[in-house]
Amino acid sequence: MKSIGITGGVGSGKTEVLTFITAHYDARVIVADIAAKELEQPGQPCYRKLVEALGDGILDAEGLIDAKTLSGLIFSDAKALAQVNAIVHPAVKHYILEAMEEERNKGTKYFVVEAALLIEEDYQDILDEMWYIYVSEPVRRKRLKESRGYSDQKIDSIMAAQKTDAEFRSVCDHVIDNNDSIEEMQKQVGALLTEDA
Repeated sequence: MKSIGITGGVGSGKTEVLTFITAHYDARVIVADIAAKELEQPGQPCYRKLVEALGDGILDAEGLIDAKTLSGLIFSDAKALAQVNAIVHPAVKHYILEAMEEERNKGTKYFVVEAALLIEEDYQDILDEMWYIYVSEPVRRKRLKESRGYSDQKIDSIMAAQKTDAEFRSVCDHVIDNNDSIEEMQKQVGALLTEDA
């Protein structure tokens, strides 16, 4: 089984890449953000720790962690962000390692992990390959305005917090250029995955 990490800046089209891989290859795909949300549900590893660290104010009327309240808190409070990261990131990594072992035992061909913080969390140490989905900044800005309705200010703040193009390239084994059509991206992904066929 080959394990692949997929990363890239906001608006680079990582979801399109994952959708294509899921539809056409024998692959288990894990999106770290979705895994984190699962781990934050009641009874899951992060729930109690987050409530203990940040208080009941992060819960909604049903007793679930309110995503909007939590993200508002961590964007405005560096200490809260550090606490959340210290709880959630190790739990997500543990979840991913367990899932990887499970898929390896099943004989799955590809194991794919997508996360914005793959490099920061040293996933290059546990995955066979790292892929960087590259899109130029003007194209990303245009996509984010059209698809998500983001303001220039919101895009600026998100991009400022992410790694630069050079930083992504320095760590990743392959670069998928996703500036053009979906078909062009699919061709590049297909070329990398059929190398192992």
